[in-house]
Amino acid sequence: MDLDELRRRALRIHDLYDELNLQESGRVWTREEFVLGFMGDVGDLAKQVLVQEGARSVRPDSQAALEHELADCLWSVLILAHRYGIDLESAFVRTMGELEKTISARLDP
Repeated sequence: MDLDELRRRALRIHDLYDELNLQESGRVWTREEFVLGFMGDVGDLAKQVLVQEGARSVRPDSQAALEHELADCLWSVLILAHRYGIDLESAFVRTMGELEKTISARLDP
């Protein structure tokens, strides 16, 4: 699945959440609420990393939980990019290019 397919799938889930939120609370999430949700996802991801590294008790489904949290975080990033009108693919390519130049310039020749 490429980035466009991931984005389309993420937007479908976003739209379903909008429908559900409208039905349950009469409104959809704001961009600020999406950021807060993302922060929660990152916190959940951090907990799963601690499980993987042995700093928290391991559960039988720990690998699946880590996969789930990584997917949640990716979903949030895709949705935030959409909600802010960011071309994530271009931004990623540009940012990685800048980082590569910066890091390479700091490495010993």
